[in-house]
Amino acid sequence: MNDTMEQFAYQIGPEEDDERLDKWMSSAIADLSRSYIQKCIKDNQVLINGKPQKASYRLKVDDEIVFHIPKAMEPAIEAENIPLSILYEDPDLLIVDKPKGMVVHPAPGHYSGTLVNAVMYHCRDNLSGINGVLRPGIVHRIDRDTTGSLIICKNDHAHNSIAEQLKEHTITRKYRAIVHGVIDAEEGTVNAPIGRDPKDRKKMAINEQNGKPAITHYKVLRRFQEYTYIECQLETGRTHQIRVHMSSIGHPLLGDEVYSQRKSPYHLCGQTLHAMVIGFIHPSSGEYLEITAPLPDYFDHLLCILE
Repeated sequence: MNDTMEQFAYQIGPEEDDERLDKWMSSAIADLSRSYIQKCIKDNQVLINGKPQKASYRLKVDDEIVFHIPKAMEPAIEAENIPLSILYEDPDLLIVDKPKGMVVHPAPGHYSGTLVNAVMYHCRDNLSGINGVLRPGIVHRIDRDTTGSLIICKNDHAHNSIAEQLKEHTITRKYRAIVHGVIDAEEGTVNAPIGRDPKDRKKMAINEQNGKPAITHYKVLRRFQEYTYIECQLETGRTHQIRVHMSSIGHPLLGDEVYSQRKSPYHLCGQTLHAMVIGFIHPSSGEYLEITAPLPDYFDHLLCILE
């Protein structure tokens, strides 16, 4: 395979049996349109068990799908003068308080107005290049509608150090959240692997078969009539981890439109989740550094309403 193609490989599970190939692929690879996928199938870029098939092919359990996706040309990302709420800065690192509604890095449909666009303007050329032109300085991320502390690395030394601490699960990450229902226990732990939801490839889920280990510790800070204000501490950092874990124990986040079936009576933009504390060993000094992002105004206001 040449360097203008990237490979997508997957094995079909029992829940996907008898689904049309083109329909399954359009949900599994959300960035590509169904018409584009059908063209790729017609051009024999999709192989089932090593052989091309029609778009109408019905998938079978254990079918091996290999899709050679033409790599898109990476667009030029522009620096933009977007105000940043800076919690900490030095020659190695920038720690920002990401606002609600801001995407962390450019992706299809979001090539401007992202945190990366803002950071590129603020830091100029002082950003690590390990994650390429779309994610300069980015070593971890939080969801679009999650607020709070995020580390930006200004050089590759800092990036490698923080990435290693993330890998070893030694970074302190404490979140604040409001969940549906009243939690009786003062504290608890959810230890359940997280992977793609086999029924909806755009979502994550508890996935015992194909998930990666995920551990979330939570403790109750305040109880209300129908909700609970909690602190969550991550031992691992899987995509949507707190949202999936709290939903799995019957306490989805207030405002979460993806992992909760319960409607919010308040005017919220997504889940009530805030990355409040981040702590780590500084890449250069070797000393422990802990930064706190204050609760956003909407979150404080909501707590007052719930009292």
